[in-house]
Amino acid sequence: MKNLSKNIGLVALTILLILGLFVLYSGPKEKPTEISLSDLVSQINAASIKEIVVDEDSLLISMKDGKKETSVKEREAGLTDSLKNYGVNPEKLAEVNINIKSNASSSFWLGTVLPFLLPFLLIAGFIWFMLKQAQKGNNQALSFGASRARVIDPKDKRFRTTFKDVAGSKEAKEELSEIVEFLKSPNKFLKLGAKIPKGVLLLGPPGTGKTLIAKAVAGEANAPFFNISGSEFVEMFVGVGASRVRDLFKQAKKSSPAIVFIDEIDAVGRHRGAGLGGGHDEREQTLNQILVEMDGFDTNTNVIVIAATNRPDVLDPALLRPGRFDRRVTMDLPDIEERVEILKIHAKNKPLAKDIDLRVIAERTSGFSGADLANLLNEAAIFSARRGKKQIFMTELTESIEKVILGPERRSRVIDEEEKSIIAYHEAGHALVGATLTNTDPVQKISIISRGHAGGYTLSAPAKDKRLLSRNYFIDELSVLLGGYVSEKIRFGDVTTGASNDLERATNMARNLVTRYGMSELGPRTFGHKQEMVFLGKEMHEEKNYSEKTAEDIDKQVSKFIADAYVVAEKIILEKKAVMEQLVTKLIEKETMEQEEFNAIMGIQKKVSTPIKPDLDQPVDIEPTKENTPTSDESEKGREEKETVPNPVAGA
Repeated sequence: MKNLSKNIGLVALTILLILGLFVLYSGPKEKPTEISLSDLVSQINAASIKEIVVDEDSLLISMKDGKKETSVKEREAGLTDSLKNYGVNPEKLAEVNINIKSNASSSFWLGTVLPFLLPFLLIAGFIWFMLKQAQKGNNQALSFGASRARVIDPKDKRFRTTFKDVAGSKEAKEELSEIVEFLKSPNKFLKLGAKIPKGVLLLGPPGTGKTLIAKAVAGEANAPFFNISGSEFVEMFVGVGASRVRDLFKQAKKSSPAIVFIDEIDAVGRHRGAGLGGGHDEREQTLNQILVEMDGFDTNTNVIVIAATNRPDVLDPALLRPGRFDRRVTMDLPDIEERVEILKIHAKNKPLAKDIDLRVIAERTSGFSGADLANLLNEAAIFSARRGKKQIFMTELTESIEKVILGPERRSRVIDEEEKSIIAYHEAGHALVGATLTNTDPVQKISIISRGHAGGYTLSAPAKDKRLLSRNYFIDELSVLLGGYVSEKIRFGDVTTGASNDLERATNMARNLVTRYGMSELGPRTFGHKQEMVFLGKEMHEEKNYSEKTAEDIDKQVSKFIADAYVVAEKIILEKKAVMEQLVTKLIEKETMEQEEFNAIMGIQKKVSTPIKPDLDQPVDIEPTKENTPTSDESEKGREEKETVPNPVAGA
């Protein structure tokens, strides 16, 4: 804003100077006629003169008919004496209004000197402006290699974050509490010969609170917090990143004890030699400088580096060795109890209705990160405000879960009765198979209202978090995935493209059972090895470490899993046609079906859990992605299965 006001002022001044020049050099449209004194006397005697303005030796004559004339009087004598010498009639002269204009110095400068001086002033102003811009550019060039880290002062209580502001992550807090204690009283450790921990590496999926817990460490230790992103080191010019690293650590050492937080360190810390550049690559030079700075700390320098990344597999081994990043803290997705605590924190400043049960919300949000939960409550507040409510009710919270997962409802989408019936049978098939089998997740909601790319969906979520999934679970989930496909085929004798995503997910799940989990008849071994291109940061291809005969066996096993699941789904749907028709009728009538109504039709008794109310005494604000993807009957891609915890929710 300061530079903008300066530029506006310069432009305005330039315009005023140009206008001044225009006014000074532009004359009147009609120049006055110049006459002699004898002609002036004749006109006075003829009573045709109205006024005479005397400006030194110049005379400006105004005629009674409106015309203007000029003349010059004698320098040695006054105007009246000069006119008498030319024989003017005194009586006629007395009728003329004579005004004598004072000769002020300001008018002299404006009229005489300024027109010649103004161009030089303009040229001098332009030269001054150019010199100032050049000096500014030199200052920018000198500060080009300076650190751009943002510093959070521990004395500023408004932005201070402590461990109380971080819900869950109990083990991470315990690990980092030692860092806090060291920053507070380093001599306690140095007397016993303990070395300063050089760095802490925070690992975990996006949105799990890595940045937040790093700020909490700085808040607990009451130490300055230098925050910078890994991408801010890298520039087009070689050596700038290394210079910024040196400047950053120089500032941190001056403010010690201090914490340097490098977010997304994989931007500069990727494996060296994997890129297209050589040894003079800017990113590699920046990484080299970081390695030198971390390994060159003195034992009494109270500066700790905390870095965060969700791609530890691409980091250079030199970063991960002891002496640099000594500790690795994993920030995992919150379990159900941690989700409840996170919901309490974000619900503190929101007026929740008395019937709100946070445990129900936590059960439906398996796989959500803290950021997702914060977004969920924010969407619920927006829903309530849009509907003119003064409190947030359970309806808004459940709708927010679906919006976060799939997107907003598309009630304006035109669907004819035939297509609506197909979607209803498709979703009812998913729900019916899922509720009949014993190893599947309970159905939370069925809807045939379009959301995002999905024409309808069946939302299933586990009652409790699962870390280890069994073979029987996958077998039953395959049947649930094929439930919509089988239902369409039995009822209409044909299938639609709505099952394309179901078939894709079922195929991937069956192939993982064979090639990754060792749950097929081929025995307890894996097939294939994924190779990633570190420079591009994504999977390029899968190495085939088995024969063509084995590949045929793998395909046969995958087909067998899917064929067996098809038979199970078909048997359930044929045996429970009456229940299927009830579900479809309700869905076509109401478009959505909640868990209670679905359980009543299926004859399922749901266990009653103790409601959890928000604790308004909890501190606020955690920096909080969701694993559960509901089933849909469109071709929207399902969420990719995790390597350790596959997706527990069926998709359509």
